[in-house]
Amino acid sequence: MRVSAAVLTGAFLVSVMAGAQAAPPADHPILGIWKLSLPDLGCSETYRFRADGTTLVTSAEEVSESEYDIPAKPSTKGFYRLDDRIVKDNGKKDCAGAVMKPGTRATNYIRFHPSKALFLMCADESMQTCIGPFERVQGEEA
Repeated sequence: MRVSAAVLTGAFLVSVMAGAQAAPPADHPILGIWKLSLPDLGCSETYRFRADGTTLVTSAEEVSESEYDIPAKPSTKGFYRLDDRIVKDNGKKDCAGAVMKPGTRATNYIRFHPSKALFLMCADESMQTCIGPFERVQGEEA
């Protein structure tokens, strides 16, 4: 089957104009539900990384949704670059007492444990400034 350049260009423009995120592969290790326990704050956060490239995050009273982009494979240093943009937030405080605003963007670097049951979220592709571990929640769907 032959597809014209006009059809491909049109499809590309529609996806760009819609702000479409590239969904991760179905077997991507980020997919699922992850919990970050913050005992010093007496709080925990739950991250639901969905297959459609969106997340649902709960942190104390905050509930937010975002769109994320993550490559299929890690870099040569073993990190996945995670780009995230908040699209909805209920305006309530998170575990740290902050209120997130829609439109806020963040880039972090994810490093999975070999078991794929844990990951660290880092400010760059080093282990110098990281939070975690995020623990996979078993038995629940994203």
